Amino acid sequence: MHDQSASKLLGNPQYPAICYGGYRGESRSEQPSVEQLKEDVRILHAMGIRLLRTYNVQLPHASNLVEAIRELKQEDAHFEMYLMLGAWMDCAGAWTDAPNHAEQDFAANHVEIERAVELAQEFPDIVKVIAVGNESMVRWATSYFVEANVILHWVNHLQALKETGGLPHDVWITSSENFAAWGGSPEYHNEDLKALVQAVDFVSMHTYPFHDTHYNPICWTGDGANNADDSASEIGMIERAMERAVTYSQNQYAQVVDYVRSIDPNKKVHIGETGWASVSDGFYGPEGSRAADEYKQALFYHGMRKWTQTSGVCCFLFEAFDEPWKSAANPTDSENHFGLFTAAGEAKYAVWSWVEEGVFEGLTRDGHAIRRSYEGQRELLDRHVLLPAS
Repeated sequence: MHDQSASKLLGNPQYPAICYGGYRGESRSEQPSVEQLKEDVRILHAMGIRLLRTYNVQLPHASNLVEAIRELKQEDAHFEMYLMLGAWMDCAGAWTDAPNHAEQDFAANHVEIERAVELAQEFPDIVKVIAVGNESMVRWATSYFVEANVILHWVNHLQALKETGGLPHDVWITSSENFAAWGGSPEYHNEDLKALVQAVDFVSMHTYPFHDTHYNPICWTGDGANNADDSASEIGMIERAMERAVTYSQNQYAQVVDYVRSIDPNKKVHIGETGWASVSDGFYGPEGSRAADEYKQALFYHGMRKWTQTSGVCCFLFEAFDEPWKSAANPTDSENHFGLFTAAGEAKYAVWSWVEEGVFEGLTRDGHAIRRSYEGQRELLDRHVLLPAS
């Protein structure tokens, strides 16, 4: 039976990673069953994924996912799938009209950490990383963000457990955070963040050029990008825009690496989250930056995979499947459409080739065979591909 340590998994191109939530419905109260989770894990395994990232442990999803993987391993001794297990962090009064960012919700955060520890102890062959918080320090997370000292407290707590045998010694501890809050932006630089860099086993940073097609559009359209000579095709301009998007992520990664190495020259930096939505009716859609469609998503996915896998960087692409609960009131909100597969199990353009090669033959999601979006017709897809707004 296979069992790799985090040090051997992260940055190893033989172990591609992805962010995963198995929610099919418009509310997380509709928890996926263990059998549904096994369906999803089989699909991801078939396309070569070996490392999944989850976000919290207060709901049954994470523990059921671990159980699903355990059962798949029992059925096949050669089956491999590992987890980066997220423990959610909240400030005091999070998700109310009066969040107190100077204090943490200690009771809730403690329960999260305890449950993550229990799962890592019970399933040491599956849980390889614990991530304390998700975008928990970035200040635009106004409903719940905490200061770096809160994350540092829990990271130190977990590291101490490793020293005393309360956690497997080879479980790596990190926090998965927006690139700016990991030192990419000087406004976050302080002694607590320096201490946190030293305390984690690696840095897990997020980078989203998709969102910055609206907030920083010059990096999306480029100087005169849409004033090219007549011989330049629209597809060519879109491809160049997506090359700039990948470069944008590379630059954000480099900013974090520079900061981290100024503190600890040997600390590894990996990408805990990045992705591209295929649908948007808002800032990123036809009336906005025109970033969202399956063709651009595919270019970004493959561009990021190529760069990271040849650079020794682990990259958790966001995400495996669309999750309709993220913006249930607005089905065409971009947050619902970052998956490589739709909630119904249709393979988006980024993974059409795997369908054509028969990789998913015999696999289903909720009884539906894996089929290509747009009926597999590129001309139908192209009707929804728009040139970036100038």
